[in-house]
Amino acid sequence: MSRILVIDDERSIRNTLKEILQYEKYDVDLAEDGAHGLELLSKSEYDVVLCDIKMPGMDGIEVLENIQASFPDTPVVMISGHGNIDTAVESIKKGAFDYIEKPLDLNRLLITIRNAMDKSNLLTETKVLKKKVNQKYEIIGNSPAMTRILDMADRVASTEARVLITGANGTGKELLARRLHERSHRASGPFVEVNCAAIPSELIESELFGHEKGAFTSALKQHKGKFEQADGGTLFLDEIGDMSLSAQAKVLRALQENIITRVGGDKPIKVDVRVVAATNKNLSEEIHKGNFREDLYHRLSVILIPVPSLNERVEDIPELADYFIHQICSDYGMPIKILTPDAIEKLQQYKWTGNIREFRNVIERLIILGDKTITGADVETYAAPLQ
Repeated sequence: MSRILVIDDERSIRNTLKEILQYEKYDVDLAEDGAHGLELLSKSEYDVVLCDIKMPGMDGIEVLENIQASFPDTPVVMISGHGNIDTAVESIKKGAFDYIEKPLDLNRLLITIRNAMDKSNLLTETKVLKKKVNQKYEIIGNSPAMTRILDMADRVASTEARVLITGANGTGKELLARRLHERSHRASGPFVEVNCAAIPSELIESELFGHEKGAFTSALKQHKGKFEQADGGTLFLDEIGDMSLSAQAKVLRALQENIITRVGGDKPIKVDVRVVAATNKNLSEEIHKGNFREDLYHRLSVILIPVPSLNERVEDIPELADYFIHQICSDYGMPIKILTPDAIEKLQQYKWTGNIREFRNVIERLIILGDKTITGADVETYAAPLQ
């Protein structure tokens, strides 16, 4: 049952609202002043708060400010018999969900409460989804090798320094890029990812910088590129070593001037983007071969973070195995399976050329094909084909 808190110094108003709301199947608590209301809020969760503005002692606006500071997700509907436009505007500016004048219109009150609860439910669902997303991109491991790069990433995250993440395929470079974003002051902004290896060279410039209508045959309308989409946030250039030289030159200009120009356009567009890049290539060798610009490399690698391979952090395998077992069994609706010590030992002995990506696939295969308890023999049977 949804819970509503009514804060009003008039007993008749409190009792009337309680009677009406209980008839509508709400659970209702009453407070005769702001201090009592805040005390009740500190002890219980409420879906909506109805708060009078004109009260002795702590007035409604002060109560609203306290609720916003301590319980920001709780919607507050302000009510008053002495209302005016200025009071209503002030209430909304300070975070009130809505403002209703006395005498209260019952229909409007009930609609407002339902709308406030819809917002509250939406916030709750958003938090749950965000938690699931964060879990999906969680970095697992406490080995010295991982602790070192995570400490470095956390130090860098709060700055505007550009970061170049290196490492083999499947090591978790994207996860580290997301960690940098989530722990930066840009966390509320967009995180935009571009896989430079997956975009044909003739389209990479349009993808990054956008294009104007008619810029080329298939350009039927204006298109914003990834730099514009990432404005105020982080742009992750994955597999930067596969970018064409012409695109590299434009990226270099964008990094130098924070200005881009759409393909087919001549208007400079200001962008505020933090660039994080990643590659599985040795860029020093690519520079020597003439495949990568040395000046761009130095622009991107203010901070260089090499992600270790799974073979360099085998101490993390038990924790990784437990994490993936719980994740995969949950996704499949299966009971949690157990790895025996000899199974862990076998997993630590293998050479993981595909790193974490390959390791997760093997764990999934063991869960699907193995019994409730997964043994070393199971690992030899189902992981061996990859060796």
